[in-house]
Amino acid sequence: MKVTAIVASGIVAGVALLSLGVPAGAADKKPANSAKVAAALKPAQEALQAKKWQDALAKIREAQAAPDKNPYDVYVIHEFACQANVGAGQYAEAAKECEAWVSDTQYVQESEKPKIIKILLSLNYQLKNYDKAIEFGQQAIKGGFATEEDKNTVAQAYYLKGDWKNAQKAEDALIDTEIKAGQTPKEQQLALVLNSCIKLDDKACQEHTMERMVAYYPKPEYWSQLLFTVLQQASGNDTNTMETYRLMFDVDVLKTPGDYNEMAQMALEQGSPGEAVRVLEKGFSSGIFTEQRIKERNQRLLDSAKKTAASDQASLAKAEKDADAATTGTKNVALGLAYLGYQQYDKAIERLNKGITKGGLKNDADAKLLLGIAQFKAGHKDDAQKTWKTVKGDGGTKGEPVLERLAYLWGLHAKQG
Repeated sequence: MKVTAIVASGIVAGVALLSLGVPAGAADKKPANSAKVAAALKPAQEALQAKKWQDALAKIREAQAAPDKNPYDVYVIHEFACQANVGAGQYAEAAKECEAWVSDTQYVQESEKPKIIKILLSLNYQLKNYDKAIEFGQQAIKGGFATEEDKNTVAQAYYLKGDWKNAQKAEDALIDTEIKAGQTPKEQQLALVLNSCIKLDDKACQEHTMERMVAYYPKPEYWSQLLFTVLQQASGNDTNTMETYRLMFDVDVLKTPGDYNEMAQMALEQGSPGEAVRVLEKGFSSGIFTEQRIKERNQRLLDSAKKTAASDQASLAKAEKDADAATTGTKNVALGLAYLGYQQYDKAIERLNKGITKGGLKNDADAKLLLGIAQFKAGHKDDAQKTWKTVKGDGGTKGEPVLERLAYLWGLHAKQG
């Protein structure tokens, strides 16, 4: 928030209404300046309207030095001094004078208060008087005249003074309001909440905010940071790790040679050789493997994956018959995974649906997650979203519902692609 913007919007517009030069106690009983103060403030008023701030300040000082000032003299001097100091960029003096102006309950008009309070919020924030900025910001919020920018300034003031809990609370409240109104929160707002959560060491808050960041600003660095936390939660569970890699691969944040190699090996072990081939081929085409030793290792793995894929594809017809004859849906789900790896999405959908319907699965959540991915890849986004919403829990090694969370993240990704 810039004070200069407030000046430009008309802070000096009210000076023409003052009763300068009218003797105190006149018949109309309106408050008026004493003659000596009025004599100094009239040229000050003209200088203010001409934006000649230093000329105005010189005349205001003459008024301040006048003896026997009445209460209205004091009030008008504070008002003029507030405006002139703001215009001159003398913010410390402006803050003092503006606060004295708005505190004069005898003369200040209710209609003037919102403008002055917002000026004081801005002035004190720029002066790093964060407690004062928060005080006036809260007055604006409670008075119902705070803008989104004002509320954001309050949250920033909380953060800069080290009150991260209130910073997070204030900014989150603003973001929630914006989202409910169909607006997109600013990236800086989300960053402030995230940094507050980090300062508070609040993991749940961090994860929730990172999810919002990838929802509204799906940058690779945000996806990478978010999915790294999921990968940590998935540690020790090969199914959950592979599913995390699968989303990392799709949003293009799988970046290290080790991750490519591990994902390819897991794909082979879990019955998706076609996927292993695609992963390794992308690793080579993207220049992920740079060291000769690593290139040779992954080339051997790629050659092995291609042979396995060729053999697997030749046996798919027999595997379909075996799956249809099985009493549980496990073999159908395995076939669905294989077809997903070969990018035969319609067949993957068919087999995964059969497996889920037949039942008897060890990991129903994983099968539904895979079905949603196949539907998404086949272009059936609405069906995919419905399927992912049915993924519940997964009994991860640390108790986190990793697959359920990944289903939600796939839903965010699908909305963006």
